[in-house]
Amino acid sequence: MTGVKAGLRWALAALTALALTMSASLARAAETVLFIGNSFTYGANSPVWKYRSGSVTDLNGGGVGGVPALFKLFANEAGLDYVVSLETAPGQGLDFHLKQKLPLLDKAWDHVVMHGLSTLDAAKPGDPALLVDTVGQMAKVLHARNPKVDILITATWSRADQTYPEAGHWHGQPIEAMGRDIRKAYDAAAAASPYVRGVAPVGDAWNRAIAVGFADPNPYDGISAGKVNLWAWDSYHASAYGYYLEALIVFGRLTGKDPASLGARETAAQELGISPPQATALQQIAHDELAAYHGK
Repeated sequence: MTGVKAGLRWALAALTALALTMSASLARAAETVLFIGNSFTYGANSPVWKYRSGSVTDLNGGGVGGVPALFKLFANEAGLDYVVSLETAPGQGLDFHLKQKLPLLDKAWDHVVMHGLSTLDAAKPGDPALLVDTVGQMAKVLHARNPKVDILITATWSRADQTYPEAGHWHGQPIEAMGRDIRKAYDAAAAASPYVRGVAPVGDAWNRAIAVGFADPNPYDGISAGKVNLWAWDSYHASAYGYYLEALIVFGRLTGKDPASLGARETAAQELGISPPQATALQQIAHDELAAYHGK
């Protein structure tokens, strides 16, 4: 009888140890991801704005889902577990977040995805200096909290409203020009900070979508049959297609998973009204852009 009791105690101890090990493993698997940005992150002027907001934590309490919620869903579909948070403010660069929101951000995150103003600097459109400086400052703060933090910066897209109207800073240049300039600025910011892993090339993916004929290059002269408009009604923010492509690039860049593996029946595409062929095409564009990526 004594031997039986000892055996039961040993079995119970073994099961307890196994449960603790599994619990610790699950805790380690749920890495944190923080998104810092503006309307290009929260999905302004599209159904992405409040999309699945309950799946992520809006640190400002605004009920935003946005690109972070798309990322979270893609990760779940790929069998990955992340705890996703976001802190966004319309029309702001990283200088605003450093000055006004640092108490919300100054924590030990596992992954951070961030970007600045779409024109780089409101006072000096196209000038990378402010972006380079503020990326460096923010990355230093985040690294101080967690020396292993994985930081990506998102190079955003060409704005049609900055290209076709005469008042636009990139007026008279090809639609791809602004995206290329933005990418160069983000490359410079990544190169200047030892704490930034690299760039999520969203603007390049938009340019690729136009180059392969999936997306229309000029919303001001109408959308050609068989093509989509990556921009929202203001020709500035993204449509559901544009934000979907942004999220695919971030998903692939952060996780290392192939966006094309999500498939034609991917859930967010169905819920946002993106057809299976369109979802497949966007995933392939993201796949091809990430395969062509050159940088840190």
